[in-house]
Amino acid sequence: MRGLSAAQLHDLWLLMREAAEADILPRFRHLGAGTVRMKTGPLDLVTDADEAAERRITAGIARLFPGAVVVGEEATAADPGLLRRIADADLAFVVDPVDGTANFAAGLPLFGVMAAAMVRGEIVASIIHDPIGGDGALALRGEGAWMEQASGARADLRVAEPAPLARMTGAINWRYLPEPARGRILAALPRFATTWDYRNAAHEYRLLAQGFAHVALFARMMPWDHAPGWLIHREAGGYSARLDGTPYTPTETVGGIILAPDRESWEVVRALMD
Repeated sequence: MRGLSAAQLHDLWLLMREAAEADILPRFRHLGAGTVRMKTGPLDLVTDADEAAERRITAGIARLFPGAVVVGEEATAADPGLLRRIADADLAFVVDPVDGTANFAAGLPLFGVMAAAMVRGEIVASIIHDPIGGDGALALRGEGAWMEQASGARADLRVAEPAPLARMTGAINWRYLPEPARGRILAALPRFATTWDYRNAAHEYRLLAQGFAHVALFARMMPWDHAPGWLIHREAGGYSARLDGTPYTPTETVGGIILAPDRESWEVVRALMD
């Protein structure tokens, strides 16, 4: 399976940084009337920044990787059939131009730009860029994950050491869980050291990969939300699986996922839902 080279990964990151500088940051805290629109509900928003950044990134990928399939969040909202192209494409990219749009629209600096490259449904490279901090979490399949500054300075990423439940911290995103699992995980929250929901998978995955949190639970499974962070977490030494214990794949959009430092920690968190 042929993936991206390190040079190609950096070309993709440069493209994402350009979109952040040209299309996202100038609009941050400067969104006017009509520039924020609701899609499926009050926490599912799209802004002019999402759409402009996705257009720029999509055009750039077409230039850098001729013939590649690009599955952007906003393009898929208009054409859900794009999701079916991931599994068989020789090279495909999923793109979330502004992950954390609700935060972005509210003027909160917790949002990111995410992308992952896939070969026939297998994730081979990914990036989570923070437009505010200007740095990126990057990963190449089988070659590790690292945090990199625009200057080129970099540090390897490593998940937290395993800890008992009473010392675990992390992101528990329960609002899309069905009952009775939802009620059971809510009742169990006081058993963790602390939990949160940033409404932003980009920064939650970055915290996990940097070792600043132990676990995360997500129930909404769109590939642009999880394919980038999943590879970064795995290459940083973490363990993850869907709620039924099967491996995560970006071609499945239901089923939820738990990420943890190791399998034993995963089992402890999953048992809270039974």
